[in-house]
Amino acid sequence: MNRLKKRWGITSNLQAIIILVVFAITGSASAWLSKPFCVLLGITKEDFGGWFTLIRLLIIFPMYQVLLVTIGAIFGQFRFFWNFEKKMLKNMGLGFLFKDKN
Repeated sequence: MNRLKKRWGITSNLQAIIILVVFAITGSASAWLSKPFCVLLGITKEDFGGWFTLIRLLIIFPMYQVLLVTIGAIFGQFRFFWNFEKKMLKNMGLGFLFKDKN
């Protein structure tokens, strides 16, 4: 737990537990919500075969990003998850989405 707290820049065990709970809820929620979203878009395994899993993952990814910040905010951890999102997207080469404050 201490390694996670140091890596994430937090000091409280409670905050670490809350963050882990938010990650768990967000992962489950995004996977759960992707099914009706695929149905709404008419994306089925029968139509797309082996590509279905890749397409569903591409749908889950942006959904997960939005849910992570939203659920994090509900749990009072908006700042942590907003910074987490910015860092992750910058590492993926999408840093141009965020302006530097310098």
